[in-house]
Amino acid sequence: MKKIVSISLAIIALLAIASPVFAQDLIRITPHSSYYGEPIMLSSPATFSVYIQSGENAADPHIFLIMTETCYKGLTGSVTVNCKKTDSITITTWNKETVNSKKVPPGTANGIGYTVASLKSHLVTTEPIYWAFEPFLSGPITKTPTQFTIVLPSTAPRMLVYALGKSYPSLTVAACTPLFNNRVPPTQPGLVVPELVPALLSLASFSALAIYAVKRRRK
Repeated sequence: MKKIVSISLAIIALLAIASPVFAQDLIRITPHSSYYGEPIMLSSPATFSVYIQSGENAADPHIFLIMTETCYKGLTGSVTVNCKKTDSITITTWNKETVNSKKVPPGTANGIGYTVASLKSHLVTTEPIYWAFEPFLSGPITKTPTQFTIVLPSTAPRMLVYALGKSYPSLTVAACTPLFNNRVPPTQPGLVVPELVPALLSLASFSALAIYAVKRRRK
């Protein structure tokens, strides 16, 4: 009997320790920019949806915003996050990072933080970055998408949008408060930049006219 109790306690302890790494990259934000594909970029105000792709709900949801130094210096007001499930969040505290190997934000489980180098890569910058990590939404992130809108008042808007939360496997102790163990994949952040669609459409039209002119000359 004592052996059974000891084994049970050991299993519970192991689950409590391992729980922060069970969830990993199950939170999704749409639309998102992919490092390997064509980026989807929005102008401010930008509207996103956040949800759980599979598995447990993510409690204590936090929004993680990262901007370039040029964007930070171009701020003309405070960044706000608006959601139907919560009041508007005004973000006024930003942390500067220059060390590429450092992982942010704090309080994350092993393998969950994002390296500064990776964030710089997605922002296409070599300058320092500024980040904020704040609670948002009034409840957990679930499989039902929740919309939120970000207002970025900057003369040079360029910011990544991630979300993190805490997922509890069914066998762990619900009362325990683990590190953030669920996140948006590093390669799929939301991205707020100046609207590029009109410029791209104009370029496409110009290219089509140029091709047409070349074909007519050959005839």
